[in-house]
Amino acid sequence: MPRVVFVGGVAYLQWYKYNVLTKMELAFAPGYDPALEVAKHYYTRTSGPNKLGPEETEHLRRREQDWIDQIVQGEEPGHYYVLLGPKGSGKGTMIFDSMKAIQADGVAMCDAHPDLEVFRLRLGKALNYEFNEDSQTGLFQRRDPREAGPSLDIERAMNKLEKVALRCVMRRKKPLVLIINNVHYFNNDQDGRNMLLQLQQRAEAWAASGIMTIVFSTDDFWPFHVLSISDLNTNEALRACTRMRMNVKGKIEDHESIQEAVSIVGGRLSYLNKVATSKDALVMANSLLDVEKAWLLSQIGLIQDCDDDVMDEQKWSSCSWLLLQEFEKEREEVKPCKDGKDELPELPMPFIPYWKCRQIMTRPDFLEELDRINVISIDVNHNVRPDSMLILSAARQVVEMEDFEEILNSVRDRIDEIESLHRTRELTFKDVDKGDRIRLVVDKGGSKLLESRRS
Repeated sequence: MPRVVFVGGVAYLQWYKYNVLTKMELAFAPGYDPALEVAKHYYTRTSGPNKLGPEETEHLRRREQDWIDQIVQGEEPGHYYVLLGPKGSGKGTMIFDSMKAIQADGVAMCDAHPDLEVFRLRLGKALNYEFNEDSQTGLFQRRDPREAGPSLDIERAMNKLEKVALRCVMRRKKPLVLIINNVHYFNNDQDGRNMLLQLQQRAEAWAASGIMTIVFSTDDFWPFHVLSISDLNTNEALRACTRMRMNVKGKIEDHESIQEAVSIVGGRLSYLNKVATSKDALVMANSLLDVEKAWLLSQIGLIQDCDDDVMDEQKWSSCSWLLLQEFEKEREEVKPCKDGKDELPELPMPFIPYWKCRQIMTRPDFLEELDRINVISIDVNHNVRPDSMLILSAARQVVEMEDFEEILNSVRDRIDEIESLHRTRELTFKDVDKGDRIRLVVDKGGSKLLESRRS
């Protein structure tokens, strides 16, 4: 009997290992993909009379879409990629369009998360991998000593994925593709950086061998990248909004109203979609502007006569407004004008080189945080722009207030005053009566009390 149990256990273990690889391979088979199914449900829900469906959005094909298609279809082996662009600029939409075109054949996708345990589960769902939690071998052995947190479990999943990729590349003659979306959600701490390093090492090794292409997607600036996703330019934004508006409302509305709405929200697809599907495009654009202005002031609002407890926060706010004020000056210099009227900016949003932003703000450590909360955007050429035209429009309203310059200068003066008080040292002498004299000498080594005597 013990021999039968032993042989049965060995057979089950071999079958289970083979079944794990088979299930993971099915995750890359054409057809069902969890992330794609959720995205497709949106198109199904929004299709129909007076609703915006995929057939109405085909004209919104981005100029970067051809490159994304080649990457997702596995036609660009030997590299791994980072898609860098502000939130709502269309990175995810282009990826889903590419996946939909090939029915997610050879592609898997998952979202990053600050909690690595959650990311572990999401990666397992995307790869159809249970991390050995569905194994029955635990009935015959002690707990696996290798279970030491999500990082080790993810490493074990990567080992299995490597075997599947080696198996598939022989048949497909092109690499599999794994997309990890929103990697900026990983915490900027030791665990988050270690996870990024772990994934990057795999991406480099698999790209070099040509068995798998990993694509990272992020809103924040990275020191390495391939493709930067930006907003639509003026003409593209106008055509897109007009076409979507016509499909939703069934008629062409006042062109000037749409043009003014686009001048407020810019070429960000997520904003254009809200404007196009609203009852009144201009009212919706102004509503978005009010919300963005309120959010911006809640993040970097200036406080006059602030207490020393919030001095660091006001340093952050005042330096941020110095940068936004400079953006507005740059915008005024490049803004086209015709017949005395302002036109929509045909040029990209104003940008300032990264090195110059450090000088303007006098605090280089603030740029990363502004990028993280989506106030600014840093592109592949180390140029810094407002995150969106909506942010720039909101900042413009604040900067153009009559007393803005006075408020900004008063806050900066208050900060200097508090710092001056912090740098001041007070000497207190005890047991000194009226008429006593104290002799004090100050030299390079500091003040020295040489003599204290009573008169």
